Amino acid sequence: MVSTKVDVCWLKDQIECGSFIALARALTLVENDIDPSTGLLKKLNINRQIPVVGITGPPGAGKSTLVNAIAEEFANVGKKVAILAVDPTSPFNYGSLLGDRIRMSKHFNNPNIYIRSVATRGSLGGISAKTIEMVDVLRSSNFDLIIVETVGVGQSEIEIAGLADKTILVLVPEAGDEIQHIKSGLMEVAQAFVVNKADREGAETFANSLKKMVKEQHQQSPVFKTIADKSVGVSLVCDWILNDETAKKAKKAHLLAEQAYKLIQHKKMKDVDKQELLRQIQAALDKETFNLYMFIERWI
Repeated sequence: MVSTKVDVCWLKDQIECGSFIALARALTLVENDIDPSTGLLKKLNINRQIPVVGITGPPGAGKSTLVNAIAEEFANVGKKVAILAVDPTSPFNYGSLLGDRIRMSKHFNNPNIYIRSVATRGSLGGISAKTIEMVDVLRSSNFDLIIVETVGVGQSEIEIAGLADKTILVLVPEAGDEIQHIKSGLMEVAQAFVVNKADREGAETFANSLKKMVKEQHQQSPVFKTIADKSVGVSLVCDWILNDETAKKAKKAHLLAEQAYKLIQHKKMKDVDKQELLRQIQAALDKETFNLYMFIERWI
């Protein structure tokens, strides 16, 4: 019988050497809580100097196209890029489309680009505890940049600020009427703004309005205009990613505190089985005296 036991030391060494096969195996172990994922995470030499850039924004803004273009710019000059594409999880069957793998298919054979899709696993902010752990696995390899593209779910997506060193908010000219609605959420967590599809009507006016709004909030965040599907303006975004000053120590501590909170929360909730919870609620609903607050007492 063939042994399925994973040699943690061997896997760690292979990850550090940049083996995509080892990375895929390690990420699968971590994402699904399969032994020895906990032991592996404790042994990894996590390089927190590798920048993690979060790409966020409303649906249809062209986040995946921009990620594609940024990764290509870096890969063309010999830099290694890891992309973690977060896709929404169905609340009914807990499955995920993982569509970014389809959209980024042209990079599959590029040795400088590694792509991995991950489901949100019900996290409203688009970032699950598993995403944090998977980013740390990638930070233990030899990448020059890690990009996390989150689901476009609106203001609840501000959780990306607790994971990424830098957050880029992608918008389109048509977002002009909605900008006041998103301002109080995503606007406050972004370190840079990208007006994508800048060849559309109203793009210049929208970009100027955005710059004015950023200035009113006393932010120093740059506003870029891109046409990502044609790689127009993308090089300026890449220059900002490379040259912008590294996150300050205070911010690093804040980021790690947010991540620690999320991981502790996940560990505490580990024994709560959603499927079992659903089955018990379905059975309890048959009783006319069903009370949700009485029901959850047995789970607390």
